[in-house]
Amino acid sequence: MQNTDVLVVGGSAAGIVAAVTGKSSYPEKSFTLIRKEKKCVVPCGIPYIFGSLENSDKNTVADGVLTQAGIELMIGEIVSIDIQKKLCKTTDHKEISFEKLILALGSTPVIPAWLNGADKENVFSVPKNKDYLDTALEKLHSADKIVTIGGGFIGVEVSDELNKRHKQVTIVEILPHILALAFDQEIAVRAEEILSARGVLVQTGIGVKEITGDQTVTGVLLNNGETIDTDAVVLSMGYRPNSMLAQKSGIRVNEGGFIIIDEYMRTDCPDIFAVGDCALKRDFFTRRHTGIMLASTACAEARIAGMNLYKLSTLKTFAGTIAIFSTAIGDTGFGAAGLIESTAVKEGFDVVTGSFEGIDKHPGTLPGTHKQLVKLIVASESGVVLGGEVVGGMSTGELINLIGFIVQNRITISTILTAQIGTHPLLTAPPTAYPLIKAAEVVAKIL
Repeated sequence: MQNTDVLVVGGSAAGIVAAVTGKSSYPEKSFTLIRKEKKCVVPCGIPYIFGSLENSDKNTVADGVLTQAGIELMIGEIVSIDIQKKLCKTTDHKEISFEKLILALGSTPVIPAWLNGADKENVFSVPKNKDYLDTALEKLHSADKIVTIGGGFIGVEVSDELNKRHKQVTIVEILPHILALAFDQEIAVRAEEILSARGVLVQTGIGVKEITGDQTVTGVLLNNGETIDTDAVVLSMGYRPNSMLAQKSGIRVNEGGFIIIDEYMRTDCPDIFAVGDCALKRDFFTRRHTGIMLASTACAEARIAGMNLYKLSTLKTFAGTIAIFSTAIGDTGFGAAGLIESTAVKEGFDVVTGSFEGIDKHPGTLPGTHKQLVKLIVASESGVVLGGEVVGGMSTGELINLIGFIVQNRITISTILTAQIGTHPLLTAPPTAYPLIKAAEVVAKIL
């Protein structure tokens, strides 16, 4: 039997960060991380192996991140957890005892039972499995026509990357626009227009009835009776929590399959924590359960679990999922943080919005200058910023992170209006027309 103070099950983003943070917080404790995969892929980089990165070998996490921190790495699969005895068993009959257990089990792609033909040859999902992805990559590169079912972030990014390989790619999305769950309509339409201009065919507002063909896919039959001929299909229809190990071990999960945890990431068993896609998410504003899965959120949860393993801190809790998204289509970045306008209205918030479009460098004649649009969603009663959206250049990712900080700290429009900022011609928008502050001015006038 192997003994360890802290056992982390799962080696993707959440597992790595939980182990490293935990070891840093409690250096006197022994840490072991066990994962099934020989090589761990960078989850957010997966779409880019289909184009920009060329293969999955360029999208792996070095094991030195763990070993150099003093964490033992094991390759294997846990099949059972004895909560009372604090004992895990692996497929090869090894036993590992622990004081604390962190479950970072991740998620698996959704393949709906109603979708006939999903098991045909050349139909692929997008899991975090290097061997599977290598096979999919080889088959997709030999295909000429590809249909992606689902126009969320993964579907859009994979399609755009395959399009770079001169494939004829079609996205089919049942909602009115791609990325419609993350962005308000006017932002989603911009993304759609840019993706279409790059050569990806976009069909929205239509669902899929079945995937056609004998043993190998030959087409996708839509609900309107139209068939799109294709050599391959990519299923990008969401992910579900991978929580079966927890459930069969007696750890409580909710109706959606998420492991139930508190604000310190503890399960009903105080010495067992859960982080990442497998763990329950609560909305930052309403505390309702949400199915949002993001590597950035997973890492925030993992840091909190790692810091609170042996000693709880009232200052280090998880206040709820803000949902901070970003992506890029060509040289245009898209970002959203907190509540978008349509979601805020649906939830019943009384909101005011303000938008401003400027530029991300100054003067605008500098090479590489890009338009930068900022939209803020603000509670009309208090002036507290509930969310924001950005369309711009490559600085979009960091700007939407800034808006995420604003949301998390419940900063008001007045505070933004009096904020001191640093600017530089090559790095930021001009101080005279900084889009974040100018959008705040628009809101302030309405308020």
